[in-house]
Amino acid sequence: MRQFKIVVERHSDGYVAYPLGLRGVVVGEGHTYEEVLADVTSAIRFHVEIFGKEVIESESPVLEAFITETGVAVR
Repeated sequence: MRQFKIVVERHSDGYVAYPLGLRGVVVGEGHTYEEVLADVTSAIRFHVEIFGKEVIESESPVLEAFITETGVAVR
């Protein structure tokens, strides 16, 4: 069993989630937090089954993930 760190974003129309530490694009979506976790888990499983274990980034695994904010002037 391999553990992945998952980024979950809440939007006005639902949730989007994506894993860290995988090569390629893997995204899950759902109306609830539970739905998005189930969907992204299924997407990860499918991605690894189709493309092989090589898509798992083992050289530099993500130890921690942080979310923060910064201000940028937009003209």
